[in-house]
Amino acid sequence: METYLFDFDGTLVDSMPTYVSSMLRILDENEIKYDSEIVKVITPLGLIGAADYFIRLGVNKPREEIIGIMKKYMGEAYFYHIPAKENVISTLYELKSRGASLNVLTASPHLTLDACLKRLEIYDLFDNVWSCDDFSTTKADPEIYVKAAERLGKKISEVLFLDDNFNADLTAKKAGMTVCGVYDASSKEYVEEIKAITDYYIYDFSELLHLGRQRE
Repeated sequence: METYLFDFDGTLVDSMPTYVSSMLRILDENEIKYDSEIVKVITPLGLIGAADYFIRLGVNKPREEIIGIMKKYMGEAYFYHIPAKENVISTLYELKSRGASLNVLTASPHLTLDACLKRLEIYDLFDNVWSCDDFSTTKADPEIYVKAAERLGKKISEVLFLDDNFNADLTAKKAGMTVCGVYDASSKEYVEEIKAITDYYIYDFSELLHLGRQRE
């Protein structure tokens, strides 16, 4: 049985514009300067990690208040509008029919994560739907991948991790997972960088159905 561990934003659903704009809106409102690299930095952190990072950048608000603002800005889009990426739903159903174990590990909180997956009618396809909050750490920490593999009852190298974010892919690879980069418009400038540090790279989700899993 194949074991897949999917990112959510930018991998399963077309949500990165909403996710990123909600985060950056807070910095803009607090007149905090940042460069384009910030998207690569904050995406794997989750709301808690991003809030702490924003405080270090100079946002003068308590962590919980910042998290509440993030959830408010993201909420409606996840609850009602954000779509699955092209060919995601059909591919997930096909993988499930083949006996694959499908799992999610994301920086998004359960409030928006679960609601979106249920609205898209794919929540029940997954054996586990995990937010970083469930591990009390972020996807920038190699330990989260070790713990996820342990919960899956697999050797870490037996888990195929899929993410559109360079830092998450790099950290998972360093932790020992087999890693597949996923194309998303939000990270298109990092495609070659991601390809250089991953085992596989896909532009369309349907490519998963033909992905080689041979190992040396």
